[in-house]
Amino acid sequence: MLDFTTHPLSAPMSAEDRTAAMATLGFGTLFTDHMVTIRYTEGQGWHDAVLGPRQPIPLDPAAAVLHYAQEIFEGLKAYRLPDGSVASFRPEANATRFNESATRLAMPHLPEDLFVESIRKLVAADVDWVPDADKGSLYLRPFMFATEAFLGVRPAKEYIFCVIASPVGGYFKSGKSAVTLWVSHDYVRAVPGGTGAAKCGGNYAASLQPQSVGIEHGCDQVLFLDAVERKWVEELGGMNVMFVFGDGTIITPPLNGSILPGVTRDSLRTVAGEAGYTVKEQPYSFDQWMEDAKSGKLREAFACGTAAVITPIGEVRSARGDFVIGNGDGGEVARTLREALVGIQLGRKPDTHGWMTRLA
Repeated sequence: MLDFTTHPLSAPMSAEDRTAAMATLGFGTLFTDHMVTIRYTEGQGWHDAVLGPRQPIPLDPAAAVLHYAQEIFEGLKAYRLPDGSVASFRPEANATRFNESATRLAMPHLPEDLFVESIRKLVAADVDWVPDADKGSLYLRPFMFATEAFLGVRPAKEYIFCVIASPVGGYFKSGKSAVTLWVSHDYVRAVPGGTGAAKCGGNYAASLQPQSVGIEHGCDQVLFLDAVERKWVEELGGMNVMFVFGDGTIITPPLNGSILPGVTRDSLRTVAGEAGYTVKEQPYSFDQWMEDAKSGKLREAFACGTAAVITPIGEVRSARGDFVIGNGDGGEVARTLREALVGIQLGRKPDTHGWMTRLA
């Protein structure tokens, strides 16, 4: 484990200003005082671990990330528990996925214990930024990017790993109980053999244009179909998706290399199974989705991910037709599973799987 150097913050935000800034929390627009950086150099490995003030990172204009997009990231949260302590949900799973993304982008692995320790250092320094449980959580953004200055298509030899934090409230601005989706038939998020299973910025950049099309049609998010047949449901621009049927079965599209293996998705499979539901990974087509929704066979559908946890899907729109799911306002299964998962995250329900890691 590397030793961390601490660079003092000369002018931290005052308690009064912090309280005012956190009075109305959005998502991803307010940031804490500190950040963690660790450097990597080929032949030397990871070095210069620093906890210091959050500040701009100087980059050479020829830095590889600016030209060849060698960049990956993660997203997880720290929660204020009833006893006042702070814990995170399955950070080891995020550390594992971070290295899986690194492999796909030809980047160095970060030791998983160093990943978790970097989060611990940042949360301990900015613990006053963690909202009370009824107001939100502290969103943690670990990321890594290539810094070597060169123009040439090869893996870089120098990188920075960084962690920043943002106190957040709800992910969706509309505040609706269920979201409306636009299904893209013209654009795809990822292709077989591509980077769909990696958490890299390019995947999200590819979703922005179809997302703007969805917004033009009055939708909150865009859902993508597979790249080959343009038939099978894959995922939203930033979340996985699940379907609930009247017989107690829950279906989620299988991980096929073009879908991000969500930590929330994986956790919900366990929680749903313990609640008596039968969870299956199997292909589900857009046409079948429309048919099942109209017939009533499909009772609910919801998106799931770290940022929004569980978000019911109420209406689906596309160039091939629109339909409503259930009553268009979410359903009991989504509410039950959300309460079960959030209960564990906030320390209100027993953590029988050892998913919570105490940070501060």
